[in-house]
Amino acid sequence: MRTSYIALGGNLGDVKSSLNLAVERLLDEPIIRVDALSGLYRTRAVGGPAGQPDYLNAVVRIVTSLSARELLGRCLDVERSLGRIRVERWGPRTVDLDLLLHGDAIVDDPGLTVPHPRLRDRLFVLVPLADVAPPALPLPPDGEPLATALAAALANEGCSLGDFRKQSAAGRF
Repeated sequence: MRTSYIALGGNLGDVKSSLNLAVERLLDEPIIRVDALSGLYRTRAVGGPAGQPDYLNAVVRIVTSLSARELLGRCLDVERSLGRIRVERWGPRTVDLDLLLHGDAIVDDPGLTVPHPRLRDRLFVLVPLADVAPPALPLPPDGEPLATALAAALANEGCSLGDFRKQSAAGRF
């Protein structure tokens, strides 16, 4: 069994309902156990076309015996079941599930990179990840603790964790 972390997000339609349904669909899998849900964070779109609505973001911690490739397949199935249509990279979407970490696995295959290649650059991922993961969680490939990566990203953005949470908090599941 591996502990994995999945980022959830979206910016079209009733996003909070879509994120709740995504978690329910993950729970429908008998070989996936949801251990923890982060808070919800509302942030501006990063990349993609201008003028997108803000995103609602969260992270879920799960335990599973699935491989990274199998878990990605389940995440893509959940996205499709909730109406996700991939039109343009970083474009608006009803729901998005990204596999951030899968135990200490390092995967670099076509269509799957674990850890997520932009994990350390995005506060909208790091902050909810910090809600559900221990500060000392070693991030592959170098083992840098989550708390250190989060502090670096906050410094890069010129804000504190408290300020980010105050500006972006959007409730709970």
